[in-house]
Amino acid sequence: MSERRTTRRDTLRFGGALAAGGLLAGCSDFAGQPGENGTPTGTGSYTVNMAPMGEVSFDEVPETWAAYDGGYADMAVALGQADGLTGVSYADRYFRYVYDELPGVSVDEETLSAHPEVRTKEEFYALDSDVHLYDPQMLVNWFDWSEDDVEEIRTNVAPFVGNLIFRRSDDWHDYEYYTLYEAFETVAQVFQQQARYEAFRDLHDEFIASIRDRLPPESERPTVFLTYEGTDEPSTFSLYRLDDAGTSKKQWRDLGVTDALAETDIDQLSSTERSELDYENLLEIDPEVVLIRGHERKSPAEFRDTVLGYMQEHPVGSELTAVQNGRVYRGGFLNQGPIQNLFLTERATQQLFPDEFGAVTSDRELFDRQRVVDIVNDDS
Repeated sequence: MSERRTTRRDTLRFGGALAAGGLLAGCSDFAGQPGENGTPTGTGSYTVNMAPMGEVSFDEVPETWAAYDGGYADMAVALGQADGLTGVSYADRYFRYVYDELPGVSVDEETLSAHPEVRTKEEFYALDSDVHLYDPQMLVNWFDWSEDDVEEIRTNVAPFVGNLIFRRSDDWHDYEYYTLYEAFETVAQVFQQQARYEAFRDLHDEFIASIRDRLPPESERPTVFLTYEGTDEPSTFSLYRLDDAGTSKKQWRDLGVTDALAETDIDQLSSTERSELDYENLLEIDPEVVLIRGHERKSPAEFRDTVLGYMQEHPVGSELTAVQNGRVYRGGFLNQGPIQNLFLTERATQQLFPDEFGAVTSDRELFDRQRVVDIVNDDS
């Protein structure tokens, strides 16, 4: 390890210790008086603030990073930080095919293949990242870490900055949640890339407004049932409520669709709620559109030939309105960042409103790909 690298790591650790120890609340010769989130607190230093970590201080901008999920990884890529990737906790849920439509935007596949499940202390030490885009309480509640384990890695390796935002149904998550763009803004502050964040925010807001201007009245929008079932021959369906404000349902909320479960007392999927519906139960609800997650590696045609084809032959499934009308689609993925969200929103729009926006299998594009490339590459 070079002398520059050692010095850099020591300052990052020290900054994290300052935040954890509460020294940033007052005056410090090292950090200075704290300003707004993401702004300098002294010569070269700055803080970011995010639950559950609170204030985290940096003396230099992180160069390398590991992410819990594809959503946070996509945020870093959007901010021009792809080269700093060291690993991801759930690489199999990090869908990168959207980058294929964005020349010059990519991540190193060899790095992901080498470190696809970064969840142990040993791997955190081995990767020696400058920042971990993880909610540490996820490690505690899902992977049997202790609070001492979190503190050890924060102190000896690098700070954590992250919040589990893809759903809002876990009992242990009793602290503040963030929207996709609130979390994205914090990650932009970590990497001191506020201008890129603002460019993405403007693109996103314009894109959503352009769609909403063309949507039919709410009374004419289809009822939607969102589920997860990874098999080609689904027999039961797990439950996702669209009124959960997690980021994994953002595109459906932005489109103002009606949740088929809205008038029921059914609880959605969580760490403790694992209920499922069979075909008979689903027929009682009879949604106009069924969205099934777990098939992102299939093309639309492959999905129709396998999953929809099976449902069309099922004695009860074939009675569903959505099946009879061929309105069973891939439901998108759980963890989405700002780039992925643009593509998923475009897909959702065309799934639900093909007469206005074109079929999901068409070549019609609803947002400017080159503008995304320009932002990522800082050419805007």
